Order: sequence, then C-alpha cells, then structure tokens
Amino acid sequence: MGDYDEHKAELEHFEQMMGPWRGRLAVTLDRLTDAMILIGQHGVYCHSARDPEKPALDIERVNRELTKAKQLIQSVMEGLRAERGDVSLFPLG
Repeated sequence: MGDYDEHKAELEHFEQMMGPWRGRLAVTLDRLTDAMILIGQHGVYCHSARDPEKPALDIERVNRELTKAKQLIQSVMEGLRAERGDVSLFPLG
C-alpha cells in the first residue's frame, strides 16, 4: 500500500467504520478537502494581473476541478449508501 502509509491510521479507522470501499472514499474526500484548503491559501498570495482581488485563473481552475472530483466521490458514496439502505453517517447535499 506504499502511498497509503502516511494515512494508515485514518484509513483503518474509516474502513472499520464504513467498510473498505466507502472508508477509502471518505479518506479520499479528506485529502481533496486538504488540497482545496492549500489551493485557497495559495490563492491569497497569487493574484491575477487582470483583477488583483481574485486568484489567478489556474488557481480557480484547479479548485473548480477539485470541487467536481469531491462532488463525484460524494455521489458515489451516497449511491453506495442507497444501494445498501444504510443511514448516512455523513449527510451529503
């Protein structure tokens, strides 16, 4: 699992709580959220020449794509929950 070693404890916790696939998706959502926070922080210092009040276009695009990826993962988790008839631990919507 090489790349997962850094988040081993978190993975084990969520996999036990939610099952292996949903647990991994939950940890993936956390990683995406962390990436979005870093992008947001970077956007504070990297402003657009066209509008100094807004982050650079590349920052906006990266954040937009991370948001889409996060929404897709959330929809998969909700679909899995609906298939199993589980009560959602993390209401999404």
